[in-house]
Order: sequence, then structure tokens, then C-alpha cells
Amino acid sequence: MTDPEPRLVLATRNAKKARELRSLLEPHGIRVDSLLDLDPLPEVIEDGETFAENAARKAVQTAQALNCWVIGEDSGLQVDALGGAPGVYSARFSGEAANDDSNNALLLEKLADTPDDRRTARYVCHVAVADPNGDVKLSIEKYCRGRITREARGDGGFGYDPYFLIPEYHRTFGELSPLVKRQLSHRGRALRALLPELLKLAIPNPV
Repeated sequence: MTDPEPRLVLATRNAKKARELRSLLEPHGIRVDSLLDLDPLPEVIEDGETFAENAARKAVQTAQALNCWVIGEDSGLQVDALGGAPGVYSARFSGEAANDDSNNALLLEKLADTPDDRRTARYVCHVAVADPNGDVKLSIEKYCRGRITREARGDGGFGYDPYFLIPEYHRTFGELSPLVKRQLSHRGRALRALLPELLKLAIPNPV
């Protein structure tokens, strides 16, 4: 990238996720907008069977609609004792009207009889980057392993973060500072792995 302030659009309306993604990209001189900053677009139907499929859908459809470079990201929680659930249904685990509280309540209910040593899980993040034609140019998936606690700990982060314990730190994502979470998280790992190739792309700054 030769432009001093290249631009990407994040295909998300999740304000907390957009803020986290911005914090990872903007220190490298990449200007980042989200769908919250733009005129309303039709919702992308996230009906893929994998995080990769959903990330690509978001990137491709949004890029074609806006005629610009787009990052599509899909992430979620996979719990070993639940056979990998909630997986791609993480955001709507407890139904179409799901929110963080109802999703976490259902997760705890399903794990109520699971002993602590079998409450292992991982966060997954897949990132896809599409050009203005809707062609996916970059794609990567990374993970962060942890364990599900029995009670919420900390009020940081979002989603399942207050219940996702990093054993090495004896803290949940809800307790860790944003700086430490960026270093450890699935999203941080994916974007750091993607960054060297992302910086090579000729993404222009808007006029």
C-alpha cells in the first residue's frame, strides 16, 4: 500500500466487534469504516456451514454493493463437550431474538453437569478480504483455546467473553485488558497473520 491512509470497510454492524477490529488495524495506517458508518445495506444471510463460508459471504456481497475493499469476519465459540456447538450459530445460539445474556444462560445450562476439566473450548475467527469486484484475495483462520467457567468473571469484551477463561492467565476475556486480549484473542491472531499480505494490497484511500 503506497497511500498513507488506505481504507477498508468492515462488513459488520456489531459496534463492539468493529471497535476491536479498528484497534488492530488503525495503528498500521489502515483507515477502517464499518457498516455502522455507511448507508444501510441489505443484511447478508449468514447461512454457511463454516466460519469461512460466512466470512466470504460478508466480504463478497458487501464489496459488490459498495464497490470497495471489504473485510468479512466470522467468529464464534466451539465447545468440545457440545460437539463444537454453538459454532457458526454462536450469535443466535438461544434463538432468533438471542442476546449475550440469553446465549450465555443457555451455554451454562447445557454445561451444568460437565466437570471443569471437560469444559474446554476454543474461539474461532475467519477473516476474508474481497476486492471491489467481490473476489476474495485473502483468507485466514485462527484460534484461541480456553475453558468455560461456571460464573461470569469481568465485564469487559462481549459475547461469551466473561465465561471464556485463558488458563495460563487465570483470567477470562472479560477480565483481561483490551491490550492483552488483542494479543491473545482469535481475532487478534487472525488479523496479525493476515496483516503482512493485507499491507501489500493496493487499497486506495477514498477521495
